[in-house]
Amino acid sequence: MMKTFANFIDNRDVPAERTMGTSDPFTGKIWATVPDDPGAVDRAVGSARLAFDTGPWGTMPAKHRAKLMVKLGQLLSRDAADLAVVETRDNGKLIRETSAQTAGLADYLDYFAGFADKIQGTQIPSPTPNFLIYTERKPRGVVGVIVPWNSPLSLLVWKLGPLLAAGCTAVIKPSELTPVTALLLAKVAREAGFPPGVINVVTGGAEVGAALTAHPGLDLITFTGGGETARHIAAAAAKNLTPTVLELGGKSPQIVFEDADVEAATNGLVAGIFAAGGQTCVAGSRAYLHESVAEEVLARVSQRAETIILGDPARMETEMGPVASDAQRDRILGMIAKAISEGAKVVTGGVVDPNLGGRFLRPTVLNNVTNQTSIVREEVFGPVLACLTFSSEAEVLDMANDSDFGLAAGVWTNDIRRAHRCSRDLNVGTVWVNTYRNVSFVAPFGGMKQSGYGRDNGLEALDAFLNTKTTWIETEGQTRDPFVLG
Repeated sequence: MMKTFANFIDNRDVPAERTMGTSDPFTGKIWATVPDDPGAVDRAVGSARLAFDTGPWGTMPAKHRAKLMVKLGQLLSRDAADLAVVETRDNGKLIRETSAQTAGLADYLDYFAGFADKIQGTQIPSPTPNFLIYTERKPRGVVGVIVPWNSPLSLLVWKLGPLLAAGCTAVIKPSELTPVTALLLAKVAREAGFPPGVINVVTGGAEVGAALTAHPGLDLITFTGGGETARHIAAAAAKNLTPTVLELGGKSPQIVFEDADVEAATNGLVAGIFAAGGQTCVAGSRAYLHESVAEEVLARVSQRAETIILGDPARMETEMGPVASDAQRDRILGMIAKAISEGAKVVTGGVVDPNLGGRFLRPTVLNNVTNQTSIVREEVFGPVLACLTFSSEAEVLDMANDSDFGLAAGVWTNDIRRAHRCSRDLNVGTVWVNTYRNVSFVAPFGGMKQSGYGRDNGLEALDAFLNTKTTWIETEGQTRDPFVLG
């Protein structure tokens, strides 16, 4: 049955005359309609501003904000199974992964709720005895939150945790491909007792996104997504001097040294690129294999890729689902074709699955590429692994760092000294050693170079949502020369 959803503004459903459909990547059919009304942005920002400036949220004691956050986490845990089903239907991700993600939402909210009443300033030693100087950490205000389609609900909670703990309010713009779970979360927040205007959701396409990023009423924009969209957001925000946090894509290397546990490294390479169909910013899409183990690792990875079970992402036995859209499928196939024209060889995959068709791409492994091959340099966001060989640690670090991106990297070695050297010298935001694709609310996450700036998760995530305010108090009643500073 077709479902119809409204925008969520000021704790109310706000329908719109102009709507758009959202499709199920598995069936390719529209299953729900949502608003596509740029005019709703101004109303949502106004609601968030009122809640922050004069509503109960702006004056609410921090410990009460924390209790609401914990309650929201409890209700999301209650609804976790249903939310996972909706997420899988909207973006085609495996139910086994969406179930794990929704089950962990409360942990993120609980973690940041613990910081809500511990945000404090400092007293600064004065250069002269007649001043008291201290700082306060104040919430920025109204935040525009823009999240992508690959993990829309979990990435939204990554941002809401520190945002709410800091005392900010939110206007959320989910991807037009996956708008539904953000709307469902907002309704759960209302049930948890959040005041009107604290969490608002406006859905729609590019016009809605442009209206939000250009809005002068925002105090911050936080975005997770692709570099091209990020440039548009940063340019629009700059006109209003609105600060931004941009968590962007990657072209993450996985380095397998000669002393690595080959079986573990194989599992890490397969999970790093084929989990979620490669549609994740940290996809380990560049495999650098030491020449002494390259042939064995390539054979193992290729054989494993050929046995990956494709099918309905709502079935627990499925290991890889469809890519999110026809456009994404065509883009990936075009990039593979371009790589082949540049000399790349297809070890396995490279085509639409002949039995399933549609948006199902076979897990793809390429070799005979160089660091200058286009598919080694450009983010694919699909199930494509490019394999290269190296002979020395210095060589592979140069190759791994020769990229416009700097989000993450994997290192497979049993040499603890080498592990530390590689972590030190890799120009990325996260390094995993003998593991891959681990994230947690406790560990800061973000990139370098074209992979963006700012951090999600961990204590550092709070910084984006807080301003530092400094107060000077003259304590001695001393008369000062009005024409002399200080």
